[in-house]
Amino acid sequence: MPVQNSVPFYRPDIGAAEIDEVVAAIRSGWLTTGPRTKRFEQEFAAAVGASHAVAVNSCTAALHLGVLALGLKSGQGVLVPSLTFAATAEVVRYEGGIPILIDSDPATLAMDLQHAEHTIDRLQSGRTVARLPAGLAVVGMIPVHVGGLMMNVDDIKLFAARRGLWVVEDAAHAFPAAWRSSSEHAWQRCGQGTAAVSCFSFYANKTITTGEGGMAVTEDAGLAARMRLLSLHGLSHDAWGRYSANGSWDYRILTHGYKYNLTDIAAAIGVHQLTQAETMRRTRECIAEEYCERLGGLDEIELPVRDSNRIHSWHLFPIRLRLGQLTINRDQFIQELNAAGIACSVHWRPLHLHPYYEETFGWTVNDLPSASQEWLRLVSLPLFSAMSSEEIDGVVNAVTMVCRRARHQPLATIR
Repeated sequence: MPVQNSVPFYRPDIGAAEIDEVVAAIRSGWLTTGPRTKRFEQEFAAAVGASHAVAVNSCTAALHLGVLALGLKSGQGVLVPSLTFAATAEVVRYEGGIPILIDSDPATLAMDLQHAEHTIDRLQSGRTVARLPAGLAVVGMIPVHVGGLMMNVDDIKLFAARRGLWVVEDAAHAFPAAWRSSSEHAWQRCGQGTAAVSCFSFYANKTITTGEGGMAVTEDAGLAARMRLLSLHGLSHDAWGRYSANGSWDYRILTHGYKYNLTDIAAAIGVHQLTQAETMRRTRECIAEEYCERLGGLDEIELPVRDSNRIHSWHLFPIRLRLGQLTINRDQFIQELNAAGIACSVHWRPLHLHPYYEETFGWTVNDLPSASQEWLRLVSLPLFSAMSSEEIDGVVNAVTMVCRRARHQPLATIR
């Protein structure tokens, strides 16, 4: 029986405080980057334990500023997981760099550092990797904390140090999240010195939102200053500095730059979302735990990896289908859920299976076998802090119904 009411993939959790702050921003007459953006930067830096934060209009902008500030040049290579959103690799292409696609760890779906090691070894020995240029210099890496489950930061740092790489962390899914190497060690928040630059997203479906928005955080004052300069046309003074009471109208163009600044209207939402971040994360965690408990008996699906040494942000709840136990494929499974009123998504089609990366660099299914196989089994279920108990029931009932209906039946015993 289909659920009575449709369940969206996400719904922003916006309250009266955010609405009132947006109205106050509009009434103040200061709509673009100004006092609320500065406040959001300061409070976000404190929330993650970072020394510096630069607010921008998307995580894509933050990632781009990060690789720019670290000196990425045309023709240089950067390690990027194939199982990620377009932006992780796009920012490398913006500067003429070459994304070196890395396979997925089969358990966590994050970047497989062993495959990264193997790929660099092949490049350095002159052996073929897709159609990458001979002698390609590898200068950096952009790991992704898939779904909000952090990778082992120590492993990333050791790998990067051994290979002489800078690290820009794609933490679009990972606020608020934390990790520790074992139960005897202290927690480290994502962005608390976990990379040279850590980049967060406040897109509408993220754990906190500004509608559109992002943040780059760092411990390096020089990197922060460089990213801030590049985020607004390379101008010596931003609008807040030029037009506020004690500002000066004059400015200098110090370098080429971009239009990446965050508005005060967006920051007005963000400052209040930030105060509720841990409460909303805990709500997501409770929903994820309920999903795991109620769907755990279905042999047709695998549940997301959980780790006692991780504080998971639960941006996503990706299940993986055991296709050998089903009579339908992933796309048909999603169609069945959609017909039952449940919106779903897939995170993601790997980059090497997109025409641009196939045609430009020659990546094939065989180059990245884990990502190639796992994405065919992936389904992201709805998970957001504003979910009602009825919506949770609807998702659980629909998944259970589809699994039972599409379950492979054992062959009858022949007598």
